Amino acid sequence: MEAGQTYLDEMLFAVLPYIALALFFLVSIQRYRAQRFTYSSLSSQFLENQRHFWALVPFHYGILTVLTGHVIGLLIPRQVLAFNGVPLRLYILEGTALVFGLLTVVGLVAILVRRWVFVKARTVTSPSDWVLYGLLLVQAVSGVYIAVIHPWGSSWFAAAASPYLWSIARLNPEINYVVALPWAVQLHIVNAFVVIGFFPFTRLVHILVIPNQYLWRRTQVVRWNWSPHSRRLPR
Repeated sequence: MEAGQTYLDEMLFAVLPYIALALFFLVSIQRYRAQRFTYSSLSSQFLENQRHFWALVPFHYGILTVLTGHVIGLLIPRQVLAFNGVPLRLYILEGTALVFGLLTVVGLVAILVRRWVFVKARTVTSPSDWVLYGLLLVQAVSGVYIAVIHPWGSSWFAAAASPYLWSIARLNPEINYVVALPWAVQLHIVNAFVVIGFFPFTRLVHILVIPNQYLWRRTQVVRWNWSPHSRRLPR
C-alpha cells in the first residue's frame, strides 16, 4: 500500500507537472502558429450583456488578485513570511485573499448559470468550455475551502509550496514538501497542473495575447442595421 501511494505521489507531483508544462508551451506555440484566429476569449457579450457583466467582472478581478498573491508568494517567500510575522498584517492578508477567493467562486458560478440558462450562450458553449469551467470551479472552491479549514495559507505556501515549485523549475522535484500536506491542498495543486495542461486547448489562450485590455476596455455596443420593412422578398 505504501509503495503504491509513493508511486501515485511520484506521478502526481513529479511527472504530471512536466507533462502539463510541456503541453502548455508546445501546444500554445503550435496553436498560435497554425490557428492564430482562435487566440480569442470568444466572448458572448454581444449575445447578452447584463448577466455577462455581473459574472465576468467579479470572476476576473477575483482570480487575477488571487493569482497575483500566488506569484508573490512564489517569487519572494521569505519576504512574505517576514510580513506575516506581525499578526495584524497576517489577518488582513488572509482576509483579503478569502474575499477575492469568494469573489472568484461567485463570478464563476454566475458564469455557469448564465451559460446554462441563457439559450444563446449555451449554444456557443463548447464541451471544452464546460470542462474548463468545471476545473476552474474545483480550483476556486478548493482554494476557499483551504482558506477556511487550513488557514494561514500565505505562510505555508511560502514555506512548502514555493520550495516545491522551485524544485520543479530546477528539474529536481522535491515532493516531500507537498506529500504531507492535507488532501485539499494536494487536490488544489494537482488540479492546477491539470488546468495548465488543458490551458492551450481552451479559450484561456487569449490571456497570452498582450496587451489584454479586457478589464479597462469600453463596453461593447452592438447595433443591428436591419429592418423587417427593408427585407427583400424571395423571387
